Amino acid sequence: MKILPVILLLLSANAMAQEYTLQVESMMANSAQKTYGEWKQYSTRAVSTLQNYKSVTVKTSRYGGRTDRKAKASGFFRAEKIGQRWWIIDPEGHLMVNLGVNSVSTAASDSSRQLMEKSYGNKQAWAAQTKALIQSLGFNALGAWSDTESFVNTPSQQVRPLSYTIIKNFMSDYGKKRGGTYQAPGHTGYPDNTIFVFDPEFPAFCDEYAKQLAKYKDDKNLFGYFSDNEMPFQRLSLDRYLAKKDTTDPGCIAARKWLQSKGYNAATLTDAIRNEFLGYMADTYFSIVSKAIKKYDPNHLYLGSRFHSYEKKVPEVFRAAGKYIDVIAINYYREWTPLAEDLTNWTAWSGRPFIITEWYAKGEDSGMPNYSGAGWIVRTQADRGLFYQNFALALLESGNCAGFHWFKYQDNDPSNLKTDPSNRDANKGIVQLDYTVYTGLTDKMRELNAQVYSLIDFFDGRK
Repeated sequence: MKILPVILLLLSANAMAQEYTLQVESMMANSAQKTYGEWKQYSTRAVSTLQNYKSVTVKTSRYGGRTDRKAKASGFFRAEKIGQRWWIIDPEGHLMVNLGVNSVSTAASDSSRQLMEKSYGNKQAWAAQTKALIQSLGFNALGAWSDTESFVNTPSQQVRPLSYTIIKNFMSDYGKKRGGTYQAPGHTGYPDNTIFVFDPEFPAFCDEYAKQLAKYKDDKNLFGYFSDNEMPFQRLSLDRYLAKKDTTDPGCIAARKWLQSKGYNAATLTDAIRNEFLGYMADTYFSIVSKAIKKYDPNHLYLGSRFHSYEKKVPEVFRAAGKYIDVIAINYYREWTPLAEDLTNWTAWSGRPFIITEWYAKGEDSGMPNYSGAGWIVRTQADRGLFYQNFALALLESGNCAGFHWFKYQDNDPSNLKTDPSNRDANKGIVQLDYTVYTGLTDKMRELNAQVYSLIDFFDGRK
């Protein structure tokens, strides 16, 4: 009696393996050295290669949720596990996946402003037409660093809203006030790569800082908050706190006290001890920040601080985060196809769903140097579209991913030298600097996004 399920499982696994029938050529760039790696072929699947898949039309709500399935409506976005799958529940109770684009805003340089005015006439027209574009591609959300004010004020926002996120900088802004932070590629840098989470003044700062969120607490179109971006939860964080020259630094004191309380010896640190400390460090940060956020806005999702590096493999960090975060945000780079073990572990460790909040590929045919940033380089815009589908299909298949946000709306502006070094010269956008749409990419985005719920039902049906 047990043989049949095993045979069916093997047949299913074989069918899935046969879906990766496309080959896409890709490479990585070294941003610092301005060099390129070698082109390699990567096995890829797309909607068109799925075995026995037939698209089924699923009507959607004004928020982008599926109208054929509902849960309890709270008037705000929330997360719930139903059966074996995590969902976002929209304010009206419809089950949904949060599909977003990051940095939906006009570039800051004078030349870009002139291009915007040439294409749209003014900012209001840009927002209205860009909202229509994003929703026509099947996206239902604005990711981090978007010009939310312009979109909130568009005439169609109340009828067919784009949900939006707000990214704050609890630790980063505290660091600016305290002193010692600096601009690193893609995020804020901290002295010795150690955040100030153990400073006795940090909780009071967070409480005062979070007061600005109270004005959003009744906005049903707000999806949730990020509290920071890509902080250093690193393998050697404990070592760095202990090695501080200023032994009166609160981080140094906290690390020493923690070691003593655990009975560990600083001279014989292991990675197990280091990871345990990272969990303590994460618990301290998320407990302080989540308390402040929920005090002034108890209605919206807390999305965390956008994990991105070593911590993605550390159970202790996710266990700590899961105690305070509603949906865990992860910036996911350097994997052509998301690793099944990652998609399983993040939720198993935390007890929470996750959203991928940064991922992208850059096209060689854009004519841009494409040195900056961590994304893949591919030959064409159509290949960018295949990367989008390949990556998103794995996320939808997992059952633990409640959404994903493409990085980003517009290509880097090489004339804007005020931006950080990771956003200087690369083809990351769905539109060019002159606002021309990359149709080779967006056609593939639209194809997948329009079938998200049909694809989910397909994947759930063959498990």
